Amino acid sequence: MGRALIIGAGGVASVVAHKCCQHPEVFEEIMIASRTLSKCEALKNKLDGGKTKIQVAQVDADNSGEVIALINKFKPDIVINVALPYQDLPIMDACLATKTHYLDTANYEPKDNPKFEYKWQWAYKDKFKEAGICAILGCGFDPGVTGVFSAYAQKHYFDEIHTIDILDANAGDHGYPFATNFNPEINIREVTAKGRYYENGKFVETEPLEIKREYDFPQIGKKNIYLLYHEELESLAVNIKGVKRIRFWMTFSDSYLTHLRVLQNVGMTSIEPIEFEGKKIVPLQFLKAVLPDPATLGPRTKGKTNIGCIFTGIKDGKERKYYVYNVCDHQECYREVGSQAISYTTGVPAMIGAKLLIQGIWKKPGVYNVEEFDPDPFMDELNKCGLPWHEEFNPVLVD
Repeated sequence: MGRALIIGAGGVASVVAHKCCQHPEVFEEIMIASRTLSKCEALKNKLDGGKTKIQVAQVDADNSGEVIALINKFKPDIVINVALPYQDLPIMDACLATKTHYLDTANYEPKDNPKFEYKWQWAYKDKFKEAGICAILGCGFDPGVTGVFSAYAQKHYFDEIHTIDILDANAGDHGYPFATNFNPEINIREVTAKGRYYENGKFVETEPLEIKREYDFPQIGKKNIYLLYHEELESLAVNIKGVKRIRFWMTFSDSYLTHLRVLQNVGMTSIEPIEFEGKKIVPLQFLKAVLPDPATLGPRTKGKTNIGCIFTGIKDGKERKYYVYNVCDHQECYREVGSQAISYTTGVPAMIGAKLLIQGIWKKPGVYNVEEFDPDPFMDELNKCGLPWHEEFNPVLVD
């Protein structure tokens, strides 16, 4: 039925490629492209032999010209961008130039400024509409499934949603003293930034990890959760009408936070270049090079994740609470696709979004966040594709 160009060859890209190959009736052919060709070839060698045809290519995703040339050569129906957030705009430019549909899992972030927001990508809305192509933004888990959960709650359970708390808990253990579950550079920039939450029409800023709570998660138990800013707050504040407060919470172990604090104190999380032996280096990029590659954590990681949304609001004049979440087992993910659950929970939704677009179910000209589409077909696919969801109608709220 269709062709997909997957840009990126890390842990998430590996999951996307594996899951595309599980649906050859939709993904007849895929191409895996990255700056490091050997990673693409290694992934192809794992996947070859099925019904989906696989090609590989080398590409510098910072260079729109190279991406344009690759798109013109392969002629995909969609580009699935699971490269770095810095590369979103060059890839979108290439899709615009070739009139090719686009999907990503994280919004644009300038390389030299640790600030992510949707304004740069939302600015493409009219251009994509005029070109007759669709861009689906933030189609991972958070952002991604959390937006679909919000649209689903709004469609089926509420006349008005007043509050949304997004909870992301990882109870996995990889055995290392310190490692990040996805790209270290992006992860550490995110965690060390100031926190923000949306309330009464504006964003309120907090110090990094200043606000802490404890929550008892289904299947993984009590965990400390910390408020931080996440990009879906920006889009949900626009697209979930009438919402009064949105917060994002993530779990961190004491060991992780202690290591991170020490690295901050000695300057290793800085993105300001320094001179070392006659060369300019960025400390955070050097730290990324010495930390374990997240793509290698799969065989080591045990335990589960729990990611979901708690809503409060009104239905038929009565107050209502609703909690929808997914629990994912690291070892089960590794057995299926050779990945830990963090990559799995991001890669599976990216494949689902691409699948719905190729099938014409999620397909309209312009630039959209996932909560702007009908959530029902996506929710059905989550159950079929390895991320089943659970509901509670009287959950404990985050105070």
